[in-house]
Amino acid sequence: MLDYLGRYTHRVAVSNERILGMDTDTVRLRVRDSANGNRKRTLHMPAQTFIERFLLHVLPKGFKRIRHYGLLGPAGKAVKLAQARAALSAPTPDPAVIESVEQFIGRINRIEWLRCTHCAIGRLIPTAPIAPVRAPPVRGPP
Repeated sequence: MLDYLGRYTHRVAVSNERILGMDTDTVRLRVRDSANGNRKRTLHMPAQTFIERFLLHVLPKGFKRIRHYGLLGPAGKAVKLAQARAALSAPTPDPAVIESVEQFIGRINRIEWLRCTHCAIGRLIPTAPIAPVRAPPVRGPP
């Protein structure tokens, strides 16, 4: 239950990544269309409507964001969750199994990502990261 609630109590109303653009009277944002299999689509709405909907998520004066307090707040989270489980006689959940990147990619893609692309037999061994190189900015015509 806490996993379910945590998804909703620790988010902001609209993240910056979802706002694609705006002009004087329209806001474009990315939404999930639940009627069509949760496919992402772009929604155009009047700026007035966007502001009205956004302000529904602003907390009144004196209220605090839930993500900073309570059971799911970072201060003493483990102790508070243990106390809540004890009060509810709920069992302690199994610890999360953390798998390596290689295991995860193999499970998801069903491929061995370190296989040599040349001979398909040997394994690539990472020795050091390669720093990204930024291309110089392209200048357009004056």
